[in-house]
Amino acid sequence: MRIYVAGPYALGDVAQNVRQAIVAADVLLKAGHTPFLPHLFHFWHLVCPGPPDQWLKLDLTWLHLCEALVRLPGESAGADQEVALAQTLGMPVFFGVQNAPGAYE
Repeated sequence: MRIYVAGPYALGDVAQNVRQAIVAADVLLKAGHTPFLPHLFHFWHLVCPGPPDQWLKLDLTWLHLCEALVRLPGESAGADQEVALAQTLGMPVFFGVQNAPGAYE
């Protein structure tokens, strides 16, 4: 499945949030999925900074191409928006990477 990884980015430690998302994406990849990791836009932003809404718009565009969403723990208004859109699209939402099909098997 193409699985979108949604989780905290800007609140708290950005580096730790990006790391958490990368680790989750790796679990999904090893379970046979194709993860989409919007947190990697962090590195694009470091080179060519843009406003937060620019990145969220990109994120939501990619979300439409995914088949499911994994919501990582932690407070995040952006991730909550992504969950709401996924639910509107009828997409399965897994709360925690451990709940995604095949994770940790």
